[in-house]
Amino acid sequence: MKKILIFLLAFCLCHSFAGAQDSVAVASPTADDSLVADSVAVSDSLPWTVRLRQRLDSLVASPLLERSQLGLMVYDLTDDSTLYTYGHRQTLRPASTMKLLTAITGIETLGADFQMKTSLYYTGTVSGGTLRGNLVSVGGMDPLFDRNDLAAFISKVRHAGIDTIRGRLLADVTMKDDDRWGEGWCWDDDNYSLTPLLYNRKDDFLEALRRELRRDGVVIVDTFYSSMTPSQRQRHFVCSRSHGIGELLVPMMKDSDNLFAECLFYLIAANTEGRPAKGKQAANQVKRMIQRVGLNPGDYRVADGSGLSLYNYVSAELEVRLLRYAWRHREIFDLLLASLPIAGVDGTLASRMAKGPAAGNVRAKTGTVSGISSLAGYCKAPNGHTLAFCIINQGIMRMADGRGFQDSVCAALVKSE
Repeated sequence: MKKILIFLLAFCLCHSFAGAQDSVAVASPTADDSLVADSVAVSDSLPWTVRLRQRLDSLVASPLLERSQLGLMVYDLTDDSTLYTYGHRQTLRPASTMKLLTAITGIETLGADFQMKTSLYYTGTVSGGTLRGNLVSVGGMDPLFDRNDLAAFISKVRHAGIDTIRGRLLADVTMKDDDRWGEGWCWDDDNYSLTPLLYNRKDDFLEALRRELRRDGVVIVDTFYSSMTPSQRQRHFVCSRSHGIGELLVPMMKDSDNLFAECLFYLIAANTEGRPAKGKQAANQVKRMIQRVGLNPGDYRVADGSGLSLYNYVSAELEVRLLRYAWRHREIFDLLLASLPIAGVDGTLASRMAKGPAAGNVRAKTGTVSGISSLAGYCKAPNGHTLAFCIINQGIMRMADGRGFQDSVCAALVKSE
């Protein structure tokens, strides 16, 4: 009789544990934390990592993945160990999480103190208030050059005693090649012109300079030209305006600004492989970064710096490896973390995960192009560990489905119960 009772007791305990593992309610993911809470019955006595895997197993059982692809990887940076993977080596289009590759490569190759510079020179001579020569504006691929910077240029021209220009306004755009679009950009998108000489994000620098000079009383006698640039020996420095890489990263990442990302992409090329900078040179530097984190660059496709291109192909594993590299290098991590959108607080995550434990916790780059929704970044787990994650949903017809799935994954990562 005692043996029978022991057998029955053991059978009940095993059956109970199996039931806890199998009690999965498959549901379409939403941003509501209740999906995570109700999708799997998890015993509080189980380790947090086991409970996390059960929650994620429940989410990847969603009908959404019957008609779309998923690349998912969660990594414990504190323990230096993988927590969860699903399709993490599939090559997928990253959308704007491609900006993570550009940002990390940019800080690594250019340095945290790098400055973008736009400069003004003149040629010829200045006598009696008249410049008998040209004003030359030298582009430095700075998307932050604005009205205040232009006003500083005008002030320096006046300070040099110039009130009349008998010459031309010239643009030196030799820093970059002549391609004005990125490789694989769609012709029907509202694309920016990728020129090294920018004013208020647009390709009308010389027109703005001429307008503001005249407004300040400077007479420009000769016809307006922009096609010729004199040699370096003929130039006399007037002034320059600079902005730091940290200033560029904030709008690039928090607002997902594509122009800022492309400027950084070409700055990487110009400062590593010479001028004129080319997209393929920038891609080579990103590939070197891929090799540095221990992966084969030949397994991926790098076409641009923003993620607009249809030709980019990466994996969740690659993005997590880069996030891990950044976390291990304080100079990179500090700039990167400060630039990432914060859930429920700012940037492209201002209206996502605004309630619950993910709010203010998840810091991640979003990505959205037709058929693609992605999210990759960092969060704090309930045990105090720092996690890196990447989620790429490809082949989805409704962006809300992808975002809802990602928000539910993040809720699972930070949920303590």
